[in-house]
Amino acid sequence: MSKKWIVSLALAVSVSVMTACGGDEASDDQEGQSNDSQQEETNEENNENSSNEDGGNEGETAQEMPDPDLSDIPDVVAEVNGEEISKNEFESVYVSTLNNYAAQGMNIQEQDENGEMQEQIQQQTVDQLIGQKLLIQEADNQEITASEEEIDEELTSLKEQFGSDEQFQEALDSEGVSEDELQSDIEQQVKVNKLVENETGDIEVTDEEVEEMYNQMVQAQGGGEGEEGSEESEDGGSEEDGSSESETPSLEEMRPQIEQQITSQKQNEQVQSLVDQLREEGDVTVNL
Repeated sequence: MSKKWIVSLALAVSVSVMTACGGDEASDDQEGQSNDSQQEETNEENNENSSNEDGGNEGETAQEMPDPDLSDIPDVVAEVNGEEISKNEFESVYVSTLNNYAAQGMNIQEQDENGEMQEQIQQQTVDQLIGQKLLIQEADNQEITASEEEIDEELTSLKEQFGSDEQFQEALDSEGVSEDELQSDIEQQVKVNKLVENETGDIEVTDEEVEEMYNQMVQAQGGGEGEEGSEESEDGGSEEDGSSESETPSLEEMRPQIEQQITSQKQNEQVQSLVDQLREEGDVTVNL
């Protein structure tokens, strides 16, 4: 499948793959996104399209969306162990990435004078698609399966991202995608998710790692040392300290979020190692 909203939703593992395989500078901007944020962005995109059709106040946003020249992109951008990655697949992910930057106020085409950023994002996109293909192939090699129940559960969750069944079906129709095709993508997603879980196993997050990340977050917000600041306010700090502390959640409040972020980072590192190994052992040709 090459439709960008399906890439965002049905292939939820793409965040991990992008972090694992993408270029350093470009992937850093994507690294913090969770699967939920992907769904949010896609819903916002659908809402924006709907507003535009209804004559909503979305003109400025639409004007910022890039229209890249893809005439130099070959029909087959890469081959992975005999399987082709088409220009259509590349275009969907590449344009979606540029649109994400544009939504954050960055028009890569206008700001990238020498074209280096576009080349980097193009390479990142190819690496992402290669990583996805390698993981899907490895899941098949390990004979990992997805049950009908698992597929139906993911499909139901996906439908809930839309306001109604009618809106969901309209989205499918607008992209020229059948529900059978979508279910096929979801089956791949489930199998790859199982592969990632098998390969990464249980990930341990230590108190020291949580405290280190928390203190980095506090310092980035200009709050000084997180743990010390918290103790001082509890002992009766000044009003200014109290104000600063009120704007910065405590370590215990942030612990669940920080633990999840660290777990994701460690999982991404393990996925990267797996993709690197599969790519080294496989037959990968990039035509870009």
